[in-house]
Amino acid sequence: MPDQNPQDCSREFIEAIYRAESRRVFATLARILGDFDLAEEALHESFASALEQWPQRGVPGNPRAWLVSAGRFKGIDTIRRRAKFDASLVELAERMNGTVAQDSPLDDDGIQDDRLRLIFTCCHPALPRESHVPLTLREVCGLTTEEIARAFLVAAPTIAQRIVRAKSKIKAARIPYQIPARTDLPERLDGVLHVIYLVFTEGYSASSGQSLTRADLSAEAIRLGRLLMELLPEPQVVGLMALMLLQESRRAARTDERGDLVLLEEQNRELWNQEQISEGLALAARAMAWGSADAYTLQAAIAAAHAQAKTVAQTDWRQIAALYDLLLRADPSPIIELNRAVAIAMRDGPPPGLALIDQILSRGDLTDYHLAYAARAELCRRLGELPEARAAYEKALSLARQEPERRFLENRLRHLKNFPH
Repeated sequence: MPDQNPQDCSREFIEAIYRAESRRVFATLARILGDFDLAEEALHESFASALEQWPQRGVPGNPRAWLVSAGRFKGIDTIRRRAKFDASLVELAERMNGTVAQDSPLDDDGIQDDRLRLIFTCCHPALPRESHVPLTLREVCGLTTEEIARAFLVAAPTIAQRIVRAKSKIKAARIPYQIPARTDLPERLDGVLHVIYLVFTEGYSASSGQSLTRADLSAEAIRLGRLLMELLPEPQVVGLMALMLLQESRRAARTDERGDLVLLEEQNRELWNQEQISEGLALAARAMAWGSADAYTLQAAIAAAHAQAKTVAQTDWRQIAALYDLLLRADPSPIIELNRAVAIAMRDGPPPGLALIDQILSRGDLTDYHLAYAARAELCRRLGELPEARAAYEKALSLARQEPERRFLENRLRHLKNFPH
């Protein structure tokens, strides 16, 4: 980016830079300073300096590197001040000062890699597994504690405690901010893939709020997936990348001009991103060619079956149901059972699918999951069991936290009122 004229550098412009670059800058500062809280403080001080200096002097040619450099010096100044009262910090301050003097200029490639380093740190096996996702969403993606709590239906104080304890553990155990050695990567991979997948899922279908999706989270997950695939092109990494691209390809068609939900069978398939579909299909074929039966590759194969169908009528539900059979064995869970039940209903008709959903609910699984009741309501509606459909839609509505989904369910209930009880 060329230097920008000072008079063009408004507060809004700097706020846009913050939204686009703050987590990248934070990741590098965390590596350099070795402390999450200090890096967060330095990040905000660097943007405060930008607000003061850029309107007068113009925006630097590389804003991201400027912000990292400013934040780095702010952080080192803080360590020096603290060293006056804490002798244990004197050596750190001197070492950091020497590091700054020797450092070469920061480049974009190095800063980009820092987010992958940070995600491996957040998913370190020394940390409790329950802290991996909230810590990654907070530190890598910048979600607030309240947003994370809503996303995973956990109380905000519980999420806050997990994050604080994880950061304390990183500091006390001196867990390094680095990508593991290649020999250690395979055993560290599952946790990182799980976190990237959950970040993508929250971006693809936000758990609460006014918008159905969060494109920033989906894009971040895909970017992290690409970095990981370059580093370790294993079948499950390639499979996850294929899955994310094939799902993301439908984003533009998933809502109408009012932001309301559009079901898969009602989507305008001309709006699907063909470039993402082509890349996703190639990656899915590559992962399947390895003979992999991991959960990500199987989900990618299911998404590929949808992507290859030119119309709803051409969807190969027999293949999709068979893939769900394999997926349920590879990764048994009530949600996969639910998706399999819907696929069976599409293949064989509503009655067998409805029976499977009722089995899931009768066990006590998914009783707080609105999509289970929404699926049940849809199958009851197709069978003409309208009182049952109304009850299930009302239950789904009581559990839904996402505004477009709530509007969709309310609309379904309004349409049912046109039919006699």
